[in-house]
Amino acid sequence: MQAFQMTSKMISMGGVFYPTGYAVIMFPDADTAGNAGAELEAAGFASEEIMQLTPSVILREIGKVEGEEAVALPSVGTEGATVQKYINLAREGHHALMVKAASDDDAERLMAVVGKFPFSYGQKYHMLAIEDLE
Repeated sequence: MQAFQMTSKMISMGGVFYPTGYAVIMFPDADTAGNAGAELEAAGFASEEIMQLTPSVILREIGKVEGEEAVALPSVGTEGATVQKYINLAREGHHALMVKAASDDDAERLMAVVGKFPFSYGQKYHMLAIEDLE
């Protein structure tokens, strides 16, 4: 598992966080996120394909929030609403894992592991759609 690193490939043409081929799973605390990450590695996900995000990283890097200010996102529908959900959960102390899950099989393997943990929110980013993970 590695620390989150924002790249230009994770930003949509509208300027909003949109990491195609990845899933973002939010957890209520750091321990749960860390344990889920370790289980994902044990299940065969490569360490370099799992990134851990703290609440402050989510707010700063994904939400572009400084301190307690309100975030001004472009109105791009689902992308903006999803980022706003990440912001709200991060403000409550939730942590996240971002995991490369390019195929449907990868997403199924991911959820078979993550489903064992109490997660608060999960999204899979496809080329043209964001899928709720449950």
